[in-house]
Amino acid sequence: MDILKSLGHPEEILNLFKFKMGGCRAVMPKLDYESMSESLRTCYLYLNQTSRSFAAVIQALDGELRHAVCIFYLVLRALDTVEDDMTIPLDKKVPMLNDFHTYLYQDEWCFTESQEKDRQVLEDFPTISLEFRNLAQEYRDVISDICHRMGVGMAEFLEKKVGSMKEWDLYCHYVAGLVGVGLSQLFSASQLEDPEVGRDTELANSMGLFLQKTNIIRDYLEDTQEGRAFWPREAWSQFAGRLEDLAHPEKLDSALSCLNLLVTDALRHVPDVIAYLSRLRNQSVFNFCAIPQVMAIATLSSCYNNPMVFQGVVKIRKGQAVTLMMEATNMSAVQTIIAQYSQEILQKVSLTDPSRDKTLHILAVIREKSAVSPSTLPSRTHHLSPMYLSAAMLLAALSWQYLSTTAAQAQGTGDMHGQ
Repeated sequence: MDILKSLGHPEEILNLFKFKMGGCRAVMPKLDYESMSESLRTCYLYLNQTSRSFAAVIQALDGELRHAVCIFYLVLRALDTVEDDMTIPLDKKVPMLNDFHTYLYQDEWCFTESQEKDRQVLEDFPTISLEFRNLAQEYRDVISDICHRMGVGMAEFLEKKVGSMKEWDLYCHYVAGLVGVGLSQLFSASQLEDPEVGRDTELANSMGLFLQKTNIIRDYLEDTQEGRAFWPREAWSQFAGRLEDLAHPEKLDSALSCLNLLVTDALRHVPDVIAYLSRLRNQSVFNFCAIPQVMAIATLSSCYNNPMVFQGVVKIRKGQAVTLMMEATNMSAVQTIIAQYSQEILQKVSLTDPSRDKTLHILAVIREKSAVSPSTLPSRTHHLSPMYLSAAMLLAALSWQYLSTTAAQAQGTGDMHGQ
């Protein structure tokens, strides 16, 4: 049960209850699906089916930007599904990636041979491409251009591993930095943000790199077990003969050194993240951009020096995620969150870690950019008595069961009224 994982964090329990009782609508208002065309409703259905993290914040965007970003996401999800599908032979996959942007203007193009879990976005690509063609020209130009550049970059890395740290940056640019660039251009095209947001591709690229590197670091075990290698050889070869060797228990010290090196590299993008977010003026765009970034730094804090990266899945608690979603709605709050998790990482830095000096330096830069004194930071760690925990566990379980039943009944009644 999600709430039990937050028993040592009272503010998370409170926010879980608020979220369950409708607090989510303050950040993610409900969409009016009835006013949409059938094809657009289908696109939002695919969005909710394929996105673990972005669906909610996309649907909270203002006006026509919401539809543009939804279609942008689905087009790139389809492209990414082609890249990920190991059953497609290279002589077929490479031309598909290079030409994928042209399929946006082909009414009937689809691909029905994928074995990936998100294959519906390829099988029903005509619905997505139809809604793409219904977008305004300025949105279509951005989406087509980013799709083209990303497809070419993906094809480049199909036949080679990520070697140097510079190649890691380049790979992350192709698969995520370009997403940041494209989104920024869509924000400016919508006129919800200033033109400078779309023009500054360096900051936009850093937004994407920070998220992508966090995902790559967290997903080490899953990726290596499935034969994928995204950790750069320049990093892991300092500590092991093969990337998968880092998962061996006898290699734990070396594995943690490699992990901390990569976390430190990811953290160097945080000052750009702060600079980018400080430029945003539209509330829905700010929430859309800020929430994934604070989730990422919370995830990095959980991953840093954590053996579980090599043994299982490292995830932030649902209560933690809900709290971040509800808090990260203004620049001051975001800076405080970033400073708090940076302080958490700082407290874990070992005296013997090979990357210690670099880690301490970038954390000092982040602290300066976030403009928050460590002595004023509220702690996210709570030390509670066993009696409190026992009582809280019982109360939380009973309350959560009641609220879940009540919410389900209300949802059922709402659905009947909507039919």
